Amino acid sequence: MTDRLPHPRILVFAGSIRAGSYNKRLARLAAERIARSGGHPTFIDLRDYPMPLYDGDLEADQGLPENALVLRCGLADHDGLLIASPEYNSFITPLLKNTIDWLTRPHEGKSGLELFKGKYAAVVSASPGGLGGLRSQVLARQLLTHIGVTVLPDQLAVARAGEAFDDQGRLKDEAQGEQLDAICRRLVETLRSLKT
Repeated sequence: MTDRLPHPRILVFAGSIRAGSYNKRLARLAAERIARSGGHPTFIDLRDYPMPLYDGDLEADQGLPENALVLRCGLADHDGLLIASPEYNSFITPLLKNTIDWLTRPHEGKSGLELFKGKYAAVVSASPGGLGGLRSQVLARQLLTHIGVTVLPDQLAVARAGEAFDDQGRLKDEAQGEQLDAICRRLVETLRSLKT
């Protein structure tokens, strides 16, 4: 019976390009759990989609960067998002903000904001600090909500991330693993109910 249910497509990424990023680890774990919950995750690394800092003059002169167009197509093919949001000085990363800034720009008469409307998202975070990136989550949620995304209330903030993962990149704390499972399952089930 489960096989006949729709399998929502979910774009998964971290707001960091650092090779050893804790948030990339968390995003990869989330992608695995989304798949186990019956969703179709697509994990991407923003390192593969470099873009200049948003500049209105650059946009007017050259249009959207090629990688912004590629990401727009990818986003259009997905029902939802899961973002692992690092925290830089109690804020979201410039990379995450810049990526969303470019994606929301109009292109060939089509609004970038339309790509986000009707989508659902979950936001998680990991940080070496004691709050686990919780402050960045608040701001990421605010930004996503402002552009038309419905953000699930469930959250996971992995504190002291340097000690939180084992050698295989798994969360050591069983409760945190269960929390991530629940978030991914709820995102899949929410999107599935909308598709039916």
